[in-house]
Amino acid sequence: MMNHYPSSLKNLIKNFARLPGIGQKTAERLAMHVLRAPESEARQLAESLVALKGSIKLCTRCFALSDSDVCHICDDPARDATIVCVVEQPADMAAIEKSGAFKGCYHILQGVLSPMDGIGPDKIRISELVKRAKDGAVKEIILATSTSVEGEATASYLSNILEKHPVEVTRIASGVPIGGDLKYVDQVTLKRAMENRNAV
Repeated sequence: MMNHYPSSLKNLIKNFARLPGIGQKTAERLAMHVLRAPESEARQLAESLVALKGSIKLCTRCFALSDSDVCHICDDPARDATIVCVVEQPADMAAIEKSGAFKGCYHILQGVLSPMDGIGPDKIRISELVKRAKDGAVKEIILATSTSVEGEATASYLSNILEKHPVEVTRIASGVPIGGDLKYVDQVTLKRAMENRNAV
């Protein structure tokens, strides 16, 4: 299919196609864009990819992606370090940050418990969370894992091991989305919405 392209272009298309969500046609379109772009723009793209791999590390406190040992959220004195929100991945933290609803700090597990996939408590950042709970500086830990089977199992496991420590453990509410039509909401979500109902 790509036989009519020079090998350097075929190689770039192949590399773009390895990215998640990028099919062959999109990879071809991206490669053609890079080919038509000024050399300075292509060089800038290449340099940013190399710099990303060389400079991004995990925050030593919360395990978020960071350019330095401590990320900008953990390093911000305006954040409430006594409240820690536990999420699965950096993208989950980014979603909460975009909402503007949380002013505490985070703990990123870097995954969820999934025995079927060989992911036990020692494979994600659970021991580090327990250490933070033991230290006494944290007053509340909010479990914000997904409502998938693995996310729920992880939240339940964390709740059990954290109850031994002097910290309040809460779970984010989940239920019917704003503007959601009840007849299209799945049964698990409806059940959770009924269980977590509030006074009005």
